[in-house]
Amino acid sequence: MRELQRLTTEYVETEDRVRISGELAANGTVVMWLSQRLLVRLLPHLFLWLEKQSDANIPMEIEQSFAQEAVKAELNTEAPVQSLPESQEWLVEAVDLTPNENMLSIRFRTENGNQETLRLQAFALRQWLEIIHSLWRLAEWPFDVWPEWIASNKPASKHGDPAKLH
Repeated sequence: MRELQRLTTEYVETEDRVRISGELAANGTVVMWLSQRLLVRLLPHLFLWLEKQSDANIPMEIEQSFAQEAVKAELNTEAPVQSLPESQEWLVEAVDLTPNENMLSIRFRTENGNQETLRLQAFALRQWLEIIHSLWRLAEWPFDVWPEWIASNKPASKHGDPAKLH
């Protein structure tokens, strides 16, 4: 099983999809496409995992909102992952999640055997969700899937091109 080391996540208007360009541990790259329909099914599971990481002594909405604000403050722009001419490119048809206490393993796959795995701790997952949220706004997709602790946050303003974030 191949593991993604770094991602560039961007919204492509002509496709009306999210493209993930991923750098693999073996120095290769892969391009995966995520539809809005798949993301709408995936996101609630990611939110739930983060909410389970909560401190029981603090109201969940407050804790999640503060944690998301802290992530936005730390989100930095880096060089994008560049896909190569030989990079595989495919539409993600299913996503499998394997949670444990401090990390979430996300396996993107197709029915014909393409698959890549991304392992994220809570902070990195929050960063990726912040990026997806910014792209969601750019795509003008309905926001009803987003919990209040993310949806109420102001968009991050430190990024140059909101259509392409890493």
